[in-house]
This record gives sequence, structure tokens and C-alpha cells, in this order.
Amino acid sequence: MSPIEKVPNPRDRPRIGAIVLAAGASTRLGEPKQLIRIDGVPLIVRIATAALDSPLWPIVIVVGSSAVEVRAELARLPVLIAENSAWIEGMASSLRAGITTLQSFSRSLDGALIALCDQPAFTSATIARLLESAPASLDGHIVAAHYQGRLGAPALFSRTYFTTLSNLSGEEGARSVIAAARLTNHVIPVDLPEMAVDLDTPADIARFRSR
Repeated sequence: MSPIEKVPNPRDRPRIGAIVLAAGASTRLGEPKQLIRIDGVPLIVRIATAALDSPLWPIVIVVGSSAVEVRAELARLPVLIAENSAWIEGMASSLRAGITTLQSFSRSLDGALIALCDQPAFTSATIARLLESAPASLDGHIVAAHYQGRLGAPALFSRTYFTTLSNLSGEEGARSVIAAARLTNHVIPVDLPEMAVDLDTPADIARFRSR
């Protein structure tokens, strides 16, 4: 190594937490999707473990419907639980609960990854792809998964979007924030076609299990 080469300092990397949205009632499925077992492991545990196997910290899991059961499955994992008592109001309330918990843990984070609990292909490798595509400074940027011609979760958000995300209402999710940021060229798309698979119905689960 040349004497003028600088060894990267891990402290120079953006400090990023994670928020996993897992508060919904899974009405189309008819049972809590968070607890569906894939390869013998509850879906929420698969997602949480993937986040824990990455450089992200802390990991916040937002619970609401079936909170008692979901908490029990996560009891042995070092994650923060954000209870969203207003989960019935829609996804925006879960985003708000997650960001509040994340910032209560640390005000020095540079950003957050927002993930959904129903994307079974989400792994630590997914997170690595997003992190590799992120600029040295996340400031003002969003790094979003691209699949089926659209941008969405999982996505890394600079802390500059925390207030905007917290001010959403009803069923409005983070995709509207991504769409607005795209107009100003602040979105970095990452092709992750496997993220198109989500588990909303019994048929979705059957197809994924038979893969």
C-alpha cells in the first residue's frame, strides 16, 4: 500500500438504522403474515435477522396488529420494538412510530432503511446492494429498490427525509416521498427484481413455498 493511500475508516461511513414495518392486520391473507413460517422460520424473524446480519443499527420493528404474538417471536433478538397503537390508521402511522423510536435511540444517525415485513426475498445481501449504491454522504438522497418498473421498499432514506416521512397520513407510504425526490434527481435506483415478491394472499405464499 502506498504511504499516501488512506485506509477507509468505518467511522466515515454513514450511520444508518433500520425500520421494519410489521403492524398491519393482513386482511387479504386472513392470518398475520408476520407469523407465516418460511422454511420453518416466522417471516418477521427472517426479516429482522437479515437486518441484524448487516451493518445497520439499531433495528426497529414496528408492531401493531398481533403485537403480542409478534413480540414473542422477536423476544430473543436484539431489536427495538415500536408499538403503534394507531396502526389501523394506515402505514403512515407506522412510519411515524418507527422514526420516533429510531431518533429516541440516537439523534446522530445519517439515515434509515425502511423495509416491509412481507418481502421474503429480503436478506442481508439486499441491504449490502443498497449500501454499495449509496453515496459517501447520504445527505439528501434516497437509495431505493427498483422492480417491475417502480421504485419502493426496501429503501435507504437520508435523515433529511425523516420529517417528511413523519408527516405522512393515512395509507400514504414512503413511495410518495421517493416519487417526489425522483423529480429532483435525488433517488438512486438499485435493480432488485426479487423484491417484487410479497406475501399478501394464500396464493402468494403457496407460490413462494413451491419455488
